[in-house]
Amino acid sequence: MAHMSYSNQGFPDNRPRPRNVSREEALRLEGYKHACHVLFHAPTSAKLFERVPIRHVLLMMMRFDGRLGFPGGFVDVKDSSLEAGLNREVEEELGCSSSKFEVTEKDYRSAQVREFPQKCVTHFYIKELELEDMDKIESECVNAKDHGIEVMGLVRVPLYTLRDGMGGLPAFLCNNFIGNSKSQLLYAIRSLHLLREDQIQEALRACHGSQY
Repeated sequence: MAHMSYSNQGFPDNRPRPRNVSREEALRLEGYKHACHVLFHAPTSAKLFERVPIRHVLLMMMRFDGRLGFPGGFVDVKDSSLEAGLNREVEEELGCSSSKFEVTEKDYRSAQVREFPQKCVTHFYIKELELEDMDKIESECVNAKDHGIEVMGLVRVPLYTLRDGMGGLPAFLCNNFIGNSKSQLLYAIRSLHLLREDQIQEALRACHGSQY
């Protein structure tokens, strides 16, 4: 009997790779679950230690399983639209009920089909808010239905690298991310032009070369 080899992540080496598809293609697929997640972001002029520009606030959350991810979850496309399902998940996880936090189709950015460990389409949204809106989300999320149960708390993504070459974004990228949320984060940083490509690559190299 032939033995199937597995990578360090415990997945078979010959598993089908995720592929990018359009929203229309994704919705035509049959037998796939659909998961929608959103990145809320806002520009800021704040500086760390009054000298390191923070540049932008990007929100992620610590999940119940100890992994980092974005607000959202599985939605039933037979019963509602992607956006309606996503907004319900966001309200449960963050307590956001105001219309200013509502995610719409214009915030839609990408879709990726995955065959392993289950047939799933991940839909990714990016929505810009005002800085005071981000502060409001963070202060009120402790009253959300899922806070302390499915959501352990919110975190801001550091977009800088400290003088030691590891602190900031490189160290953050060493965390454990759920599914393809790490690649979604990098996609957002690139598409929003928050960092140059050489800065992103330098952070990734530092992360890969760390002892953590």
